[in-house]
Amino acid sequence: MSAALEFLRARTIFALILLLALFVGFVELVRPGTVTPLWVSNALMFAAPLAIMGGGQTLVMLTGGIDLSVSAVATGSAYLLATNASHGDFYALAIALSLGAIVGAVNGIGVALLRVQPLVMTLGTGLMTGGVMIVYSQQMMASQPHVPGLIQTLGAGKLAGFVPVDLFLWLIVGGVILFGLHRTGFGRLVYAVGDNAEACHLAGVRVWRVLFVDYLICSVLASITGLVLVGGTNAADLSLAESYLLPSVACVVIGGTSIFGGRGGYGGTIVGALILTVLTSLLTLLDVSEPAKQILFGAIILVLAAAYARLTE
Repeated sequence: MSAALEFLRARTIFALILLLALFVGFVELVRPGTVTPLWVSNALMFAAPLAIMGGGQTLVMLTGGIDLSVSAVATGSAYLLATNASHGDFYALAIALSLGAIVGAVNGIGVALLRVQPLVMTLGTGLMTGGVMIVYSQQMMASQPHVPGLIQTLGAGKLAGFVPVDLFLWLIVGGVILFGLHRTGFGRLVYAVGDNAEACHLAGVRVWRVLFVDYLICSVLASITGLVLVGGTNAADLSLAESYLLPSVACVVIGGTSIFGGRGGYGGTIVGALILTVLTSLLTLLDVSEPAKQILFGAIILVLAAAYARLTE
């Protein structure tokens, strides 16, 4: 047993994979025959937007921050896409992604230059973004929003009826994040700033640039998440991504990234997003009511996070 624990401490990603396998086993135990290739395909499709949003959240949490504006940005980008699709797909995509770039730049300036606490800064920009979108939606009441076919394919399409299209987007985003964190100077600076920002500053590192780029990337990834979500639902509303805010943080924490920065990585976030997706499927199969589901969801997340923290001590 002690040898197994030492192995898991040295390779914590395996502990997460074991947890994922355990939850998949519970799903099959609760309703035999559920875990099929189609079920796996759907699970990957539903996990993709959460993992993409979690990628941005991983970057900011590695520097000791957090972004509470991601759900508002994802919702706003989806709504902007749908209401501007009549002007052309490229124009609509540019408008949608520009929201993420603007909010990310504001967050970056506030956190990196003005030194506003990240939680306060991103909560404020998230509330402002939501308010602006409410005003915008009132101005667009006479319009008929629709989602471009390309985005519908991205969010809900499957190649050969099995492989989710958004999985390819997830692979691209995940590959870039993993390569950036472990094979580039910027990635090393992200870890260094999260570990000790003051020491980095004294060493001549332009910490503000690292933080600015970090929050900019996070918001752009939130915009991309909104596009995937609206493609999957084929309907834009102002509550589209609300339910993704806390899970985007939870999958990062479950994946082993420290909320104090400097430790963790996107590999754990990927498995964390899959764990949360399978957990949601399990609670749905158990026919758990929404309030009870939220309670159990939160309790299980706390237990998993605490167990993982003990494992990595």
